[in-house]
Amino acid sequence: MTKRVLLAEDEPNIVESLTFILERSGFDVSVTTTGREALEEAQSATPDILILDVMLPEMDGYEVLRRLRADNRTTALPVLMLTAKGQREDRETAIACGADMFITKPFVNSELIAAVQELAAGEPA
Repeated sequence: MTKRVLLAEDEPNIVESLTFILERSGFDVSVTTTGREALEEAQSATPDILILDVMLPEMDGYEVLRRLRADNRTTALPVLMLTAKGQREDRETAIACGADMFITKPFVNSELIAAVQELAAGEPA
């Protein structure tokens, strides 16, 4: 069965490249470009995996993740935080909010796909 990935990212070039590599790897990808849209989509049509940018319009990724973890429908949703904010504090905040994995931009395509495949298999690192 094809795993559904929700990509919450507002940078068009990253959306295009991630959609391409994820679909090429066999995932069904849907995209949201704001934090509010990501939260609503994850709660109404829960994906198998959420790739969540930290810096999103309307609501940042940390707040989206806090709300998802507080909702019984999405508390166990595997979430990969993907961000240009790569300081130790950013990683600690993401983990404290409930992120399963954290990858900084720029990223290596093969590493991102491997992380998504681990989450899809239920094996977060």
